[in-house]
Amino acid sequence: MIKKIKALSKEIATEAVANRRHLHQNPELSFNEYQTARFVADRLKDLGLEPQEGVADTGVVALIRGRNPESRAVGLRADMDALPIMEANDVPYKSQNPGVMHACGHDVHTSSLLGTARILTQLREELEGTVKLVFQPAEEKAPGGASLMIKEGVLENPRPAGMLGQHVAPNVPVGKIGFREGMYMASTDELYLTVKGKGGHGAVPDQLIDPVLIASHIIVALQQIISRNRQPANPSVLSFGRFIADGVTNVIPNEVKIQGTWRCMDEEWRADGLRRMQKMAEGIAEAMGGSCDFEIVKGYPFLKNHPELTRRTKAAAVEYMGAENVVDLDLWMAGEDFAFYSQVVDSCFYRLGTRNEARGIVSGVHTPTFDIDESALEIGPGLMAWLAVKELDQR
Repeated sequence: MIKKIKALSKEIATEAVANRRHLHQNPELSFNEYQTARFVADRLKDLGLEPQEGVADTGVVALIRGRNPESRAVGLRADMDALPIMEANDVPYKSQNPGVMHACGHDVHTSSLLGTARILTQLREELEGTVKLVFQPAEEKAPGGASLMIKEGVLENPRPAGMLGQHVAPNVPVGKIGFREGMYMASTDELYLTVKGKGGHGAVPDQLIDPVLIASHIIVALQQIISRNRQPANPSVLSFGRFIADGVTNVIPNEVKIQGTWRCMDEEWRADGLRRMQKMAEGIAEAMGGSCDFEIVKGYPFLKNHPELTRRTKAAAVEYMGAENVVDLDLWMAGEDFAFYSQVVDSCFYRLGTRNEARGIVSGVHTPTFDIDESALEIGPGLMAWLAVKELDQR
């Protein structure tokens, strides 16, 4: 079966690259993937499938039924949305939508899963069970397309015994695949603080309530929650990237706005940390004569790779790729809405190497120069097809 899948993956590689380039040239932002969804649905129909369109508005779901389709199901997920970034690459497939770019590889994920679908439909008579293809919108924007698709029943009828997700890895050389058991990626919450005081002339600070000083104390003090309240082995990050005090050299404003992010890998500590932060920020502001409005926008949960499923998937990848091409991944404090699937069903989120230093393909995701070595698209579709076959064999 491996030989068949590898041969088919090589055969469809040119098509996978063409699909990727089309998607890269025509990126669409989160919750607006209408043309992308139409493109995906049309390609699935070309394979003789009957895609369900409009799931969570722009999501697409399709089933590949093999022998004994009720015996077991496995879900395969790709995300479709792009980012609000102006592309800086000078390539023939450069984005034609100014200010929008596939800078996180979702064009790769979608074209790769379309390739997997083409392979598996040709092997349908040799499949035991059902493969559910999930083309998901809005991974990049809260509340996350995964959460909406789950609410609309994507994990039912049939319910997958496991979900597999593949993501580009610009830090992993092309030709290699990465796995990690257990906790892998962080929860992501957004923090919006408005610190209020009494502004005025900087020469008379005794007559004011300085929100700049209050906000500065808050930012420094909140790090104490990481250093003194967190269990040391529990990964956490608190970062503030926006601090707006709209005064001038000698004018203190009435308020200061702060924005930050809170990331961790434990749902109980996640909630406790947020509670402590809000209480501390409000208390500091009150003690210094001002006030603090502390708004929390809940993001994605942390992503956990089911240990047994991940071990099986990694072993299957070794069979397909060779042990020298399967690497272990470190914890990553970025967030991913695939985490919603991992909180409901056994899941494995793995990484597809796309880096090629010899060709200068080294930029990270979410940058205007991100690109991939497209030879990864000869690997990705076949590997995911093989992983699906192996999971169906676990019935």
